Amino acid sequence: MNRPFPNQRIAVVAITRHGIALAGRIIATLPGAQLYAPDKFRAEAEVAAPGAAVCYVGKTGAQIPALFEHFDGIVAIVPLGAMVRMIAPHLKGKERDPGVVVLDGAGHYAIPVLSGHLGGANALAECLARALGALPVLTTASDAHETLAVDLLGRELGWTFTATKQALLRASAAVVNEEPVALVQEAGSRDWWAHHANGRSNALPANIRLLQNIDGIDPSSYGAVLWITRRKHDVLPATLHEAILDRLVVYIPPQEQG
Repeated sequence: MNRPFPNQRIAVVAITRHGIALAGRIIATLPGAQLYAPDKFRAEAEVAAPGAAVCYVGKTGAQIPALFEHFDGIVAIVPLGAMVRMIAPHLKGKERDPGVVVLDGAGHYAIPVLSGHLGGANALAECLARALGALPVLTTASDAHETLAVDLLGRELGWTFTATKQALLRASAAVVNEEPVALVQEAGSRDWWAHHANGRSNALPANIRLLQNIDGIDPSSYGAVLWITRRKHDVLPATLHEAILDRLVVYIPPQEQG
């Protein structure tokens, strides 16, 4: 499984002796990650994560601003409610917040609580689950139903996308609500499904209709249009562009693909 960021950008926060021991197992799996623990457990932290332990004085909540600034992923072996209260004052938006995953002290459950998709928390939870034998608790609809995540399509392949906020929301809703969705691929690698989001092993959902050209599409037949292309929007007839603009997401693959 591909992680969305390097291990050096992951912080593991533990506030109990048992949690610190579990954190040591995580850091052994993610070399380069750093352990953050209260100073009163310095000896345990240095044993669990030699050379990778940062011990702080004061409240754990006071560390959140620095963690948000310096890390892309945060694994918190902290009660879920407590972690929610600590991060709540610092949230800025899913495009900017790090991916945050909470683990119970026994390492049974990996729960993404913030930035599951764009921030990579879902992918990190899956990685932790495999390493620890934990159960990933994914509550985002596309992951729960193993369907396409509109805002992640092609990310592992280097694709970028452009869409209005309204179009992105409408397209995402169409996918998870199993409305007909046109996926028009005119460029780029063709193996995007196996490499999509956290990786999919199931068949492409039946509501995703694969097409090769957008020019003859009937807008009234689809709840959303996902267009993988290098063409400019203005090549479309004005009537077609206006008809699908509020549900059109355009993906742009790198030049070396397709």
